[in-house]
Amino acid sequence: MNRFHVHLNVSDLAASVRFYSELFAAQPTVLKTDYAKWMLEDPLVNFAISNTGRAPGIDHLGFQVESPEALSAIGERLDAAGGAVVPEEATICCYAQSDKLWTEDPQGTRWETFRTVGEATTYYAGDAPCATDGAACSPDVSSMKPRPEQATSCCAPQSGCC
Repeated sequence: MNRFHVHLNVSDLAASVRFYSELFAAQPTVLKTDYAKWMLEDPLVNFAISNTGRAPGIDHLGFQVESPEALSAIGERLDAAGGAVVPEEATICCYAQSDKLWTEDPQGTRWETFRTVGEATTYYAGDAPCATDGAACSPDVSSMKPRPEQATSCCAPQSGCC
């Protein structure tokens, strides 16, 4: 099962948690001082908000998948779409450990496809390779080259990333 993912940057986390809790008729599944997430069943969406210093609005869209095979299948579709695809393996972001693929659509909207493999105690691993913007835990896809065959690190295509 794939789940649609939306991540918004917000200026007032408490007010946004109240708003979305009422809108979704559910409390967040994860609630931290700078982050909240709802794992909704109807609609099937992973909806996250954060207050980590970025401008309010859509941070990124994506898909959450359940298996390495599903991540690989969407990776093939991202490759076919023609943008640069940046893999991140065993990354820490949004209080979770995940394997990810990042890309941007033609107008620059960031897309994250990921498989969560565990929880984390921090929003992001600030000293980890590929934490190119600590506020969003995402690589700078626009400056990266297309994904090489069997890439092992998101930082390989970009000098100065790590």
